[in-house]
Amino acid sequence: MKSAMLLLFSSLLLAQDPGNVPSAVKVTRDHSPHQLLKMEVVVPAPVDAVWNAFTTSEGLSSWLTPGATVDLREGGDWTARFPNGKTGGGTIISFIPKREIVMHALAPEWFPTVRAERTTATFRFTPQADSKTLVQLEQTGWKHGPEWDKAYDYLASGNAQMLDALRQRFAARTK
Repeated sequence: MKSAMLLLFSSLLLAQDPGNVPSAVKVTRDHSPHQLLKMEVVVPAPVDAVWNAFTTSEGLSSWLTPGATVDLREGGDWTARFPNGKTGGGTIISFIPKREIVMHALAPEWFPTVRAERTTATFRFTPQADSKTLVQLEQTGWKHGPEWDKAYDYLASGNAQMLDALRQRFAARTK
């Protein structure tokens, strides 16, 4: 699926309602003691394939947006350049191959304070039975205030849509 999707930390999903959460993705909003977002989805592919789809430029371009780039190293960029000129992604803080990648995440441009200060997104990849992979996202570092609250709500659905796009990239091949 090569359409422009709402990136985890990025831009808009033009044709979809940002309040729409795909049923395949479990979203947990946790407000105490610290605000965080948790999400998980089971991807119908082995962890090696899911890791490559998420952490290589070719893989990310195959499901998020054409021309996405990944520089898999501490301090490297995980970037999507959308056809509408918007850019999203994050800076890689750390990673454990085929298990975890942690990023300082970019919020969409219309949340300038959140975009500048960033949140932390931790993605975990866990092998499951039948050559499937559990992908979990935990996004922390949220602050309080109207802009932060709006970004939190927006990305609760946007990140779920992004994870569902990853799932669909492989689900289409299993049909």
